[in-house]
Amino acid sequence: MDRLNILLLGLPLFLLCSDLLNLFTPPPPPPPKSASHHHHKPPIPSENLTPDFPSQKIVGGIGYGSTVNINFCASCSYRGTAITMKRMLETQFPGIDVVLANYPPPLPKRLLAKVVPAVQIGVIGIVVAGEQIFPMLGMTPPPWYYSLRANRFGSIASTWLIGNFLQSFLQSSGAFEVYCNDDLVSDLSI
Repeated sequence: MDRLNILLLGLPLFLLCSDLLNLFTPPPPPPPKSASHHHHKPPIPSENLTPDFPSQKIVGGIGYGSTVNINFCASCSYRGTAITMKRMLETQFPGIDVVLANYPPPLPKRLLAKVVPAVQIGVIGIVVAGEQIFPMLGMTPPPWYYSLRANRFGSIASTWLIGNFLQSFLQSSGAFEVYCNDDLVSDLSI
């Protein structure tokens, strides 16, 4: 077996193993509903604060006691934007509590995203071992099985790529929401 065959066989096997490991992971916890669950930092007296620049004025700790929740879609690559926004807020308002969280997709999309790997494994299993599976079920192989079997590698690769695309689509929510003290400030959902 040359390196190309090992790569073409190893990559789908790696993706299969990673999907199997992540198949039954629980969804992320929902964002907190009330401010009573947050741990607030005690305010620091304003006389201990010194401005970084002479023209900068600090007015009694504007950010102290405030909590900003940033809910974003991790699969849409919004993590970098959320981290940048967190750093900007913490720089502008010292003492502010910024909480980053993944905004999960709706329940039907999450459930379908869990079903896709099972369908992928089923189709790949039928393509690889259909000659043994159909007689065990007491039926003759259907005509579409022979067309899949004629091009096994193409069928398996197509199943894997389309399944991973569907799973990626179903796991994305496209959300980027900013809450300040549980009040929606900005909603940039797609």
